[in-house]
Amino acid sequence: MTNTASSKPSRRTVLLGAAGAVGLSAVGGAAWALDRFLIEHADVTSASEYEGLPGTRSSIAVNTATSSTASSGDGVIDGLTYTSSDRQVTITAHSSGEGDTALAWYVADVQLSDATLLESAFAKDTFGTNIIDLPSSILAQVGGLFAINGDYYGFRDTGIVIRNGVAFRDEPERQGLVLMRDGSMISYDETSTNAARLIADGAWHTLSFGPTLVDGSVAVSGIDEVEVDTNFGNHSIQGRQPRTGIGMIEPNHFVLVVVDGRSSGYSNGITMGDFASLFVDLGARVAYNLDGGGSSAMVFNGSLVNNPLGRNKERGTSDILWIGR
Repeated sequence: MTNTASSKPSRRTVLLGAAGAVGLSAVGGAAWALDRFLIEHADVTSASEYEGLPGTRSSIAVNTATSSTASSGDGVIDGLTYTSSDRQVTITAHSSGEGDTALAWYVADVQLSDATLLESAFAKDTFGTNIIDLPSSILAQVGGLFAINGDYYGFRDTGIVIRNGVAFRDEPERQGLVLMRDGSMISYDETSTNAARLIADGAWHTLSFGPTLVDGSVAVSGIDEVEVDTNFGNHSIQGRQPRTGIGMIEPNHFVLVVVDGRSSGYSNGITMGDFASLFVDLGARVAYNLDGGGSSAMVFNGSLVNNPLGRNKERGTSDILWIGR
């Protein structure tokens, strides 16, 4: 006959068992978070070499005569301006207000003879997740002159990622931006297409963050309510924040903007709606929001142009958009 009293687990055993389960769950959760957000996962190493492999680029050949890797040798730097026969970058610093209304932003007016002169580079020349480096270090790695942070593709595992005419990821998820080889920029729904089709149509880069700020020279309505990647480990992009964005005035004429924030008395950041209005004032037909916060950075000729979070210190990111000499 079974002794039911002795076979029944004690309250202490039940409590210990529950605590053990919670403990294991916590450990498992921590391990998942560590793997998901901190541990590097490389999908393509030596990405720059991969971009040059046969069959990776579209059938439309890159114009090597104007490629930024082959300097024309006639470039001149004057302060925050670089001018050569095929590209011009002019950076202007702006500020307004004081105290709680203080705002500081930096505008790079970029005019190119060929859209492929605006290139992309990955941290450590590696495509994957959680692989980061400082924007200035990534720029130095490719020997470039000017850069802004990209869309931090490496924080997520979705989105269409085409860089320098090569598809690295084809997981449609959100509203994206495509820079075409003809110098035009188009806001598009990733879920309505795919990487192969975009490349066949002439895509040079896609960016997957958002939202689109300006379309048809008009600020997009409702963007103050949009959330991007609202998940564990991510913060809201709403409110007054440091921001980075890119806009097109006309094909091959772009404006790249970085707004500092979260620094009382220096710059408190900008709302999404006001960021869109800034691009409209600059004459952009299309504009798109990139990764922001402490990641917002602009680098020129080896020096940090903006002042991230008022600390004059860069934060690691997964990618940059850059221009060479």
